Amino acid sequence: MAQTRGAVIAATGLFTPEQSISNDELVTAFNAYVDIFNRENEDAIRQGQIEPLSPSSTEFVEKASGIRSRFVMDKAGILDPSRMTPHLPERANEEISLLAEMAIRAAEDAIARWGKPASRIGAVLCAASNMQRPYPAMAIEVQQALGIEGFAFDMNVACSSATFGIKTATDFIASGSCDAVLVVNPEICSAHLNFRDRDSHFIFGDVATAVIIERADEADGGWDILGTRLKTVFSNNIRNNFGFLNRAARPTETLESAEANGEGADPLTDRLFVQQGRKVFKDVVPMVSDMIVDHAGDLGIDPTGLKRMWLHQANINMNQFIGRKVLGREPSSDENVIILDDYANTSSAGSIIAFHLHNDGFDGGDTGLICSFGAGYSAGTVFVRKR
Repeated sequence: MAQTRGAVIAATGLFTPEQSISNDELVTAFNAYVDIFNRENEDAIRQGQIEPLSPSSTEFVEKASGIRSRFVMDKAGILDPSRMTPHLPERANEEISLLAEMAIRAAEDAIARWGKPASRIGAVLCAASNMQRPYPAMAIEVQQALGIEGFAFDMNVACSSATFGIKTATDFIASGSCDAVLVVNPEICSAHLNFRDRDSHFIFGDVATAVIIERADEADGGWDILGTRLKTVFSNNIRNNFGFLNRAARPTETLESAEANGEGADPLTDRLFVQQGRKVFKDVVPMVSDMIVDHAGDLGIDPTGLKRMWLHQANINMNQFIGRKVLGREPSSDENVIILDDYANTSSAGSIIAFHLHNDGFDGGDTGLICSFGAGYSAGTVFVRKR
């Protein structure tokens, strides 16, 4: 029986958009939309036919999420009360697609930090919450642009996509399929967010991350992957119904009317991201906390001795609760890294941003945890040790 090979996180990369939106800017735009909506529907509201919209506030956003700002690919479209969505023009088929371009920027950063040629990579996985098209795969486009041989494919496990990608890459290394694997996580979350929804208009930001997983006996430094574990439990409490079947579901007269008016046949905003936040908190926090502790125990790791945790960056209250449960005490800011105040929720990329920006101060043998959780429900744990 062939012996499995160890795997290492050899390098990470990050692409951050140039534009950012503060809570004050976002709330101002949202409240302008609310004023317009309520004014235009004044009669229907007075007659009780529809409910008036309520304004948002910076205080509400920060208390609910811990988010203070977010990076985005297009600021103007989001802050336009008549639009409330980013403006990202389509590109010709001959041009590099937007999601691939972001992934390539993050990958180039990771490859430069790795210090080895991209030709040594045998596979590319594009692991993200939303792909801008079904096919050809974004991963294959990234593979071609970087001049990588081998194979590539896309995978989607919502906010857990990065850890599921790391697990898959680690298995490829262990089986001997590849000597190095590139996992990219491009996220344009602003494009699947309903900025007209008070309960969620502040949640997401845009970014791209990259991780290079390499066989341990060829790696120079990096982080030994001590163990990976995945878990899924079906739930409707976080859902996104945006897809190609939306068009097929619309009645003929509605479809013809929309196309005649130049509106196209795009899914409506109610097909975008929606969640039952309190239910998610109640379900996911104990599930993830128990998963981390159980996985650590199976690996012979004392979870209370973890030097640092790089958790999915969805909500500061969730992260603080999980940190307390795992460490058995109130974690310091150095032990439980928070980056969502600047980046907001970037879906699959969040835990990787945290790891990329805050992995200093480790001595050889120190252990840490990369963990993701989100829609599905899905969760992934990756325990690492500084080499």
